Amino acid sequence: MTNQNTLRDRALAFRALHVPGHPLVLPNAWDAASARIVEDAGAAAVATTSAGLSWALGVPDGDRLVRERALEVVARITASVAVPVSADIESGFAPDAEGVADTVRAVLAAGAVGVNIEDALYGGEGVLRPVAEQAERITAAREAADAEGVPLFVNARIDTYLRGAGGVDATLERAAAFRAAGADGIFVPGAVEPGTVKELVDGIDAPLNVLVGPGAPAVAELAALGVARLSAGSGIAAAAYAVVRRAARELLDTGTYDTQTGGLGYGELNSLLARGR
Repeated sequence: MTNQNTLRDRALAFRALHVPGHPLVLPNAWDAASARIVEDAGAAAVATTSAGLSWALGVPDGDRLVRERALEVVARITASVAVPVSADIESGFAPDAEGVADTVRAVLAAGAVGVNIEDALYGGEGVLRPVAEQAERITAAREAADAEGVPLFVNARIDTYLRGAGGVDATLERAAAFRAAGADGIFVPGAVEPGTVKELVDGIDAPLNVLVGPGAPAVAELAALGVARLSAGSGIAAAAYAVVRRAARELLDTGTYDTQTGGLGYGELNSLLARGR
């Protein structure tokens, strides 16, 4: 288990990476190998993707994964890299605020120093959790980390754009409430149009996190708008699985192997995972 002094140092280092105009760029990982590859590529931190992690464990994304299974993977990732790790904990792996606090304590025990907590609802009434209820969950996360003496970076994900539940005004209203509840940053996936991003940057008194991928503005353009954090989300995991499907179909349909060209070498992957052991 990582000691509290090390966790505090990592948490402070991770917090310092969120600089508007010089964003933290996160090619999200979903297992120890992808995390080592991301670190080796030069990432200053590693963030997990809940979707990629769920898929790797054979579970659909969307609050289907239990806390223990998810955090076992997070613990393997933190043990595999030297950089700070932030864990995507979906809506907290718990039905209530007390459970979210338990999750945060488990996140810290796993060695991670940041969390994403989303306000999307799956299977309930409405598509987003009510503001007051979500704020209570964020406060529980904040207080649990503070009680452990670790300045955990709480990134409040607002799914207004992903779920078609509002635009800039609704997002800013939620962001203000979540900031007051103890969130350190605000993540608004689905908002990439430059004008919208600028309105969010100007209207939110916290580092703004944007989800990026094909079709989104380049990192430099988003940095110029004042974005402080950029995440690939599940995009890299999905691209990796697309290679699996193409390679499998080629092998089964034509009996050839061209899709495998350019793969990482056996020795290179083994070497990456052997470092520090």
